[in-house]
Amino acid sequence: MNEAITHFKVPVEDEDRSACLGPDGSVAHVGRVLRMLSGRWKLPILFRLFTERSMRSSQLLRDMPGVSQKMLTQHLRELEDDGLVERRDFGEQPPRVEYGVTGAGLRLMPVLLAVREFSRDHPRPQEG
Repeated sequence: MNEAITHFKVPVEDEDRSACLGPDGSVAHVGRVLRMLSGRWKLPILFRLFTERSMRSSQLLRDMPGVSQKMLTQHLRELEDDGLVERRDFGEQPPRVEYGVTGAGLRLMPVLLAVREFSRDHPRPQEG
């Protein structure tokens, strides 16, 4: 395993903290994934596509009240650019385009489910 990957190791005292905090450290990698997921509609899109492997944007619009076509398109493009979602153009008339989760997106699913369970196990503190 690559020595620079520190997802199971947190440096202590005399160890080189750049393994965790450097440009290729754990913090940089986790931060990159969190940026991929930032945006109000990205998680709803991913969870819908985890459930339904292939969907048209019109289906996503119906399933997510409050999202505009513009924001849906923007978030789908960003997820596609990050390699989590793929766009399939069938080259038909009228145009038919569907979206699905990529292999990388599928590998992210257990992580998101683990985050969900963490949230369930750690409820918000009651405000005073």
